[in-house]
Order: sequence, then structure tokens, then C-alpha cells
Amino acid sequence: MQLIFIGILASLFFASTFILNRAMDLSGGSWIWSAALRYLFTVPFLVLIVMARRNMQGLLYEMKTKPREWLFWSSVGFGLFYAPLCFAAAYGPAWLVAGSWQITIVAGSLLVPFLSQEVKKFNDIQGKRQKLPVRELIISAFILLGVILIQARETENIDSSKLLIGILPVIIAAFAYPLGNRKMMLICEERLDVYQRVLGMTLASIPFWLVLSFYGIATIGLPSSGQVIQSFIVAILSGIIATMLFFYATDKAKGNPKQLAVVEATQAGEVAFTVIGEVLFLGGTLPIGWPLMGIIIIIIGMILHSINMDEKAI
Repeated sequence: MQLIFIGILASLFFASTFILNRAMDLSGGSWIWSAALRYLFTVPFLVLIVMARRNMQGLLYEMKTKPREWLFWSSVGFGLFYAPLCFAAAYGPAWLVAGSWQITIVAGSLLVPFLSQEVKKFNDIQGKRQKLPVRELIISAFILLGVILIQARETENIDSSKLLIGILPVIIAAFAYPLGNRKMMLICEERLDVYQRVLGMTLASIPFWLVLSFYGIATIGLPSSGQVIQSFIVAILSGIIATMLFFYATDKAKGNPKQLAVVEATQAGEVAFTVIGEVLFLGGTLPIGWPLMGIIIIIIGMILHSINMDEKAI
């Protein structure tokens, strides 16, 4: 139950990403700077946290042992996650991006068979591929039904090509985030804590963000002061607080596909939090009819995950 609460709390802070990214786009900001600045701003804070815990030396040693793995999977887990998410914000409202992002609930479970050979060292299964967490996948699919209902009514008024451009990048991000996260957990095993791993992945993804920044300077110029401030807020709320909470929960569930499926499913709360945020800060309207039913289904799905977790004594 504690992991579910932590996951939901993380989803609250993650929701700020969708709201503020959309706000930056509406005010004329570029998705390039929304993406790059968020991670560049998090570096000094993460460095201070890890240094205060006197764990910097251990992190640097781990990164030196497998530099290519760190660079590649950090770029996947952070770069191919956040850049497409910011790009999508330029082509669709926050609720659409947040709703489409919930594909990650199922994506995490679908990745289990491809990672199971590496996960086996954390459990009692020897030399066998893990099976899909069927019950958790069914409940997650039920949550996705709620997401579909939230979007169904609104998508009728959006051009199909614009809708596709807004959704496809999110699908890429939805698979990249759990893939990069899980691969780095396996590479680090239990040698690093969550603060070290988040900082390590952030540092290893810096080349990705620098390339994107140079592209931004060459094509659109430097960001406005308003976008810099908003990106800084996103960095604190989403890059530091939400990421730490989510990675802590996934670390606790490490090696157990069922627990990971439940923790990742809590991110469905982002949809409800984003709807509320849009109403309060961007002048959105409260959902009625099917969208409201969709939110109710999402809440029920998260409760079912909680019951399922208790039954398995997690």
C-alpha cells in the first residue's frame, strides 16, 4: 500500500509537466527548451543531494565501469522519454498528452518477457523467462479504458493528422521511460541508491540535451525568461520531487514484475491531476459525461491494484 501512495504522490508532481509544458507552448515557448532546460536545471540539485549523502565517489566509479551502457540507456530513459513528451505538448492539449502517456502502464508490463533473463537474479526463478503479470496487465488495461473514455469526446474536434503527431511521440516516450528505468536498475543492481541512480542517469543524458540545445540555438534562438522560469519549476516539481518518488517506489519493487506493474499503474493519477490543473491554471472546463466516467474508472482501477497488492502481501 505504501508503494501505491508514493506512486500516486509522484503522479501529482509529474502532472505539473503536462500543465506547464502546455502553458509554455501556448505562450510561444519551444518544446526544445522545455525539454533541455528541465534536465540541465536538475543537475546542480542532484549533485548537492548526492554529495551531502557522501555517495558521489561510488556513483562515479559505477559510471566508469560501464560508460556506454550509462550513456545509451540514460538517453533512452530520459532523452527519448522527455523530448517526445515536450514535442507532443506543442500539438495537443495537456489532457491529451497526459492521457496518451498512460500507455506506459501497459508498456511496463509488456517489457517483462524481454528483461526477464536479467531480472532472474532478483528472484527464485532460475533460468526461466518470467511470464507476463496477467492480472496486473488486465487491471492496467481497465485503467486504459478510462483513459480512452476521457479522450474520446474531445478527440472528435481535433484534426486527425494533428492528433497523430500529438500521440505518436507520447507512445515512444511511454515505452522509453520504463525501459530505460528498468535497464538501469538491472545494470546498477543494488550498488547504488535511488539518488545516485537519478543523478547518474541525468549526467549520462547530458550529451543528448546539449545536442538538442545546440539545435535549438541554431534554429529558434535562446529561450525567453518566462520559459526559463517555468522550466525551472518543472525541474524542481517533476525532475527532482516526482522522479525521486517514482524511482524510489520502482527500486522497492525491483525484481518483481507484479509490483512494478502496480507502481507504474499509479501514474494514471496524472490524468486526473492534469484535468484539475488545467481547470485551475489554464482555464479548462471540468469533464462531464464519458470523460468523467473515465476518471472514475481510473480511480477504480487504482483501487483494484491496491487490493491485488494486499492479497499478495506486498
